[in-house]
Amino acid sequence: MAPPILSLALPSETGRVLSIQSHTVQGYVGNKSAVFPLQLLGYDVDPIHSVQFSNHTGKLLILLLKNSLRTLRPDIWCESFNLYKRRHKLVAQFSLGYIGSVSFLNTILQVVEKLRSINPNLIYVCDPVMGDEGKLYVPSELVSVYREKVVPVASMLTPNQFEAEQLTGFRIGSEADGREACKILHAAGPAKVVITSINIDGNLFLIGSHQKEKGQSPEQFKIVIPKIPAYFTGTGDLMTALLLGWSNKYRDNLDIAAELAVSSLQVVAKGIEFLTSYFH
Repeated sequence: MAPPILSLALPSETGRVLSIQSHTVQGYVGNKSAVFPLQLLGYDVDPIHSVQFSNHTGKLLILLLKNSLRTLRPDIWCESFNLYKRRHKLVAQFSLGYIGSVSFLNTILQVVEKLRSINPNLIYVCDPVMGDEGKLYVPSELVSVYREKVVPVASMLTPNQFEAEQLTGFRIGSEADGREACKILHAAGPAKVVITSINIDGNLFLIGSHQKEKGQSPEQFKIVIPKIPAYFTGTGDLMTALLLGWSNKYRDNLDIAAELAVSSLQVVAKGIEFLTSYFH
């Protein structure tokens, strides 16, 4: 299916998205990766930065002594949010990405509660950014907060393989394991779960799962993702943004939304690969 990601649509008030994610000076991750694609899909996107990084956290450790990291205090951040809330009474979608501390994550839970008190139909899409490839890049105590407090209130959850394993305590070593992990996460709360990247024996794929009614067996699907021989950052942030955008347009068809998201992501990644190879 050809992705219409490049067709510009005018934003509308009913499509307002509040996106709380990291911000980097260099590179495209967090809000720098998520905002523009959502705008192209027709959403009004209001970004609030949870942290200010010099660059992606994968390279951050070697730069810590150069004051490359700035995390907003929850009280200062809350003041910004309250000013925003007074101006915009209706938020239709709320997207959460990288959060680097337990206190900040607990504050986010209060934000979700406030937003839902204004709009009970709020769609809360949570990317539980904790780590990848077997390594955490947030404090380990955040895992239990995500598992016990954040997952139960999310509308859609978009972990990668490692994050899904952390949240479920269940090792994913096959497609069947991925489907079972989705069921475990459904039982915790979210109606929609997409494990955005599972790598088994060099094969990359996505598992999506939509439990339309509590107690029902979820509708599940798999999408094989062609590998591109290059290293990318921000793909998870972009994927979550695309899933939010497309799933809101195809609310009962998570499989179609996921197919469009993967297709769009592939176009972007191939474009970056071409430009990188062309200029080097």
